[in-house]
Amino acid sequence: MPLYKSITPNSQTTVKIWKITESFDDLMTSISLKSENVNRVLGMKSELHQRGFLSVRCLLNTFGYDDADLFYDKHGKPHLKDGKHISITHSFTFSAVIISENIVGIDIEKQRDKIRMIAHKFIDYEFHYLTEDDGDYIKKLTAIWCVKESLYKLFATPGLSFKKHCLVIPFSVNDEMTMAWIDYKNRKYCYSINFLEFEGFTCAYAIS
Repeated sequence: MPLYKSITPNSQTTVKIWKITESFDDLMTSISLKSENVNRVLGMKSELHQRGFLSVRCLLNTFGYDDADLFYDKHGKPHLKDGKHISITHSFTFSAVIISENIVGIDIEKQRDKIRMIAHKFIDYEFHYLTEDDGDYIKKLTAIWCVKESLYKLFATPGLSFKKHCLVIPFSVNDEMTMAWIDYKNRKYCYSINFLEFEGFTCAYAIS
């Protein structure tokens, strides 16, 4: 499957989304991996995770990078050797990469009813405007998770809590944009977050 979607939020930032329809073998033969990443992907027990990992490298190629241009710091945050900022995500059959001159974060999640069971673990303030009888309840929960995960990746600060430190103002699933705050150690940081839906998935990305 070629590139599924490309978005340019501003002149310094590009988001690309890949729909993973290829087999493991097809993905593996289409890219070049560092030796340690060959061992890493072959050691993964789930083929779904293997294909997600490889599809991210396919996305890197569409930006003009390859696996050797990507590295991770001690906290697991990805970086590019040329100094541009990058964030990576994959969920089931979709993966996405955002690259920018600014600090960024991105997340994709499949919309699943089971998110109801964990909502109390990542939501506090948002319960003031969410109602379970809302027909978009699952979509809103998924969007909130994606927004907070994208903020978590952007902020990259150990100890940051989705529930305690991140809050998302009321929104409609048709808005495709919302405002979110990080309230951490007596300082508040405000972000405009974009989100979109496709084929039962939600993606959100944050740009500093």
